[in-house]
Amino acid sequence: MEIDRDGLEVLNRTECFRLLDNAHLGRIAVSSGALPLVMPVGYVMDGDTIVVDAGRGPALEFATARAVVGFEVDNLHENGHTGWTVMVTGVAQAVHDEGDAARLRQLFPEGSEHGDGHLIRVSCELVSGRRTHRRHRHSRSRAAARLAEYRP
Repeated sequence: MEIDRDGLEVLNRTECFRLLDNAHLGRIAVSSGALPLVMPVGYVMDGDTIVVDAGRGPALEFATARAVVGFEVDNLHENGHTGWTVMVTGVAQAVHDEGDAARLRQLFPEGSEHGDGHLIRVSCELVSGRRTHRRHRHSRSRAAARLAEYRP
């Protein structure tokens, strides 16, 4: 098991995809008018790509421009000092093919409000993840110690 300098377990790509596949709410980060914009979105995995439900309104502008986006999902429990986070960087592209869109909508959980709006596919070019465990609580003190080193 690889541990980073903050005492967090470094997750491999396979584990990151497993965690992504078991969650259905994430955040997509885009650039809108040269400013960062982070939005919560429902999503599912389709192989090694993320499919985001962009809602019933007009498709998000970034998807038509094949923009590079960030995507993040986590399950953190601060009081228990446990949890994980997965971060993805990829290219967003609107799903225009109706047959493909119909197939992708079936992947969304039954009874969810997701899957009936515009769909956006996000490639998973860069994938990284971290997990914290109760035994890694010292990571806060390490970070505080490093911060103290930089104070004048």
